[in-house]
Amino acid sequence: MKVYIVDAFTDAPFRGNPAAVCLVEQEWDETMMQHIASEMNLSETAFVHVDVEWEEGAQRPLGLRWFTPEVEVDLCGHATLATAHVLRQCGIVSGDRVSFETKSGILHAAYKESGGQCEITLDFPASSLMPVEDEALRVRLEEAIGCSVHEVLRSRIELMAIVDSEQTVRSLEPNWEQLKACDEEAIGVLVTARAGESAHDGIDFVSRCFFPALGVNEDPVTGSAHCTMGPYWGAKLGKLSLTGRQCSARGGVVKLELHQERVYLTGTAVTIMDGKFTFS
Repeated sequence: MKVYIVDAFTDAPFRGNPAAVCLVEQEWDETMMQHIASEMNLSETAFVHVDVEWEEGAQRPLGLRWFTPEVEVDLCGHATLATAHVLRQCGIVSGDRVSFETKSGILHAAYKESGGQCEITLDFPASSLMPVEDEALRVRLEEAIGCSVHEVLRSRIELMAIVDSEQTVRSLEPNWEQLKACDEEAIGVLVTARAGESAHDGIDFVSRCFFPALGVNEDPVTGSAHCTMGPYWGAKLGKLSLTGRQCSARGGVVKLELHQERVYLTGTAVTIMDGKFTFS
């Protein structure tokens, strides 16, 4: 099995979010995939099913699944970007788009050459949000992330906390155990604010994303989280085109286009390693 490590949502090595991408030719083996993801120990390992009968022109989507070191997840943006990048780099996909069959439905990735780089745009479902009125939950969340929260909202799987400034987002030092126990219904917490100093770089909003319940304390750049934050900030700022910056230690930038119930996420990626597994 071929495996690649790709830095996604960046144009430089050792930035953005690293993902492992495995090219699977056999039937899925969930136990083996989880073992591999645990061994890779990255926030996500993607497995794309490229069997010998697949032909690019047949319009049949490729099977795609994502695993953290501990569990399988239903949606992952940066590992999908990394997968699309690898398929193009390997020559498996030579056209201008590829589709994936996933637990979140059919997802599409489109390629565009720009300035000597290949930009990839992902077509993902937008997440709806509901305000959280539970004051006890707000208190637990503030204690876990260590700052005041202006507003708490809930998507289907995440909590989103709105804080006062970009500097607050950057300076967070969460208590991982408290964060993990904060809410049983959420797999993670997104903390976001309107851009401050980053606005000079054309950034609209900033964020950090925490998923200790999935074995990923802080995810460096979370594409799927922008499907939650993007519509929120689009409504607040009155914009359909936005740019988000995730202020993790590695950092990364995600460009967004809002299209009703879909969000288009655009970024670039860099392959930093390719190899193969040697076990039998």
